[in-house]
Amino acid sequence: MPELREPSQRVSPRARLMWGTAALLESVVVLVILWVVGPENDWVPLPLWGVVAVGVVAAAYVVGMPPWRYRVHRWEVTDTAVYTQTGWWVRERRIAPMSRIQTVDHAEGLLAQVFGLATVTVTTASAAGALEIAGLERGRALALVEQLTVQADTVSGDAT
Repeated sequence: MPELREPSQRVSPRARLMWGTAALLESVVVLVILWVVGPENDWVPLPLWGVVAVGVVAAAYVVGMPPWRYRVHRWEVTDTAVYTQTGWWVRERRIAPMSRIQTVDHAEGLLAQVFGLATVTVTTASAAGALEIAGLERGRALALVEQLTVQADTVSGDAT
């Protein structure tokens, strides 16, 4: 039995910057909270070395996660299906037949807008939930929404 190949398309290289920036902002918030509640206080008995350790782990996350995630996140659209691969620790590959597509959505969060990126969400009749392609260039995402809408509309089936 042949092994399932990876989808052929990558997300935008700018997605690495967006993910890194998001991780940095999250890490700063955590570190500020830890610092404000204060090392070795009554609420959180965390010694100063604990705050430093959290900072080291956060720095490793900010530096290591974006390139790792970029290598994994892929997508592809064929005449018959939408195929995605996502993950961080666990890789998930999902294939949604065109006949099962119910909606195709486009979203741009604040940080995504700063980097000119968007997310396309393909909702199907699957209990596993929607397929999400995050980190696409805005123009590519809009074109993909249009393409999928047309393709899903031309395929026979009831999307249930």
